[in-house]
Amino acid sequence: MADIASVGIVGSGIMGAGLAEVAARAGFDVIVRSRTSAGGRDVVERVTANLDRQVAKGQLDAGDREAAVARLTSTDHLGRLADCDLVIENVVEDIAVKRALFAELEQVVKPDGILATNTSTLPVIELAMATQRPDRVCGIHFFNPAPQMNLVEVVRPITASDDTIKAALAFARACGKDAVEVVDRAGFVVNALLFPYLNNAVRMLEQRTASREDIDTAMRGGCNFPMGPFALLDLVGLDTSLSILDALYAEFRDPNYAAVPTLRRMVAAGQLGRKTGRGFYEY
Repeated sequence: MADIASVGIVGSGIMGAGLAEVAARAGFDVIVRSRTSAGGRDVVERVTANLDRQVAKGQLDAGDREAAVARLTSTDHLGRLADCDLVIENVVEDIAVKRALFAELEQVVKPDGILATNTSTLPVIELAMATQRPDRVCGIHFFNPAPQMNLVEVVRPITASDDTIKAALAFARACGKDAVEVVDRAGFVVNALLFPYLNNAVRMLEQRTASREDIDTAMRGGCNFPMGPFALLDLVGLDTSLSILDALYAEFRDPNYAAVPTLRRMVAAGQLGRKTGRGFYEY
């Protein structure tokens, strides 16, 4: 399998922009596919603005900024990804939506291209089997925000070839990330350990063991975590957190993964955290 030189990114949200920045800075030619041309232009503008801030702070050389921006383009047409060596999807965490997308990518991306998902929880094998190249499908899970977070989980479904996983690991490491290889199980490593903790923090709040502020303070001070569980839930998004817990519970049937009622009701009320201005805290 040839070395990866060109990367397609499907999805123009926060993670899509972060992935685009990371890959462009690492020297890859990057094309971001958005459903609208305006969405794609917005990604390029956000990445450019972020790079400008890094130059202003002395964290990035102006020449490196120019080179990264020159490597970044956008499109609203999936067919523009045809010649990419690697395509990473970063769309909504819905298995039906992702399966349909992978079936489309199968038709447009060159036969030896790798198709990857940035899912944090969903089974990669289901996406692999939506294609005629399951040996060239894997998970490449970056964490949010991608430019700052050092870890990438490279997820091996049972169908993936050794060459595919080797190339995915090499790509992540070329982006300056710490890459770990994990098997295709719901939650992989980080979320399978993290979300029972977050869920139980909400349960503790329901039981009035302590206030949300005191629980956050306790976990920052007692465990040296950078933020407490409620601040982290608001950052991740309560809807995203709920979908992750539901996927974990569906696979393992472990009571620790059964979302507590408060979380489900807050999502129903549209209190999703930072992105809506209100979750466990107000923003």
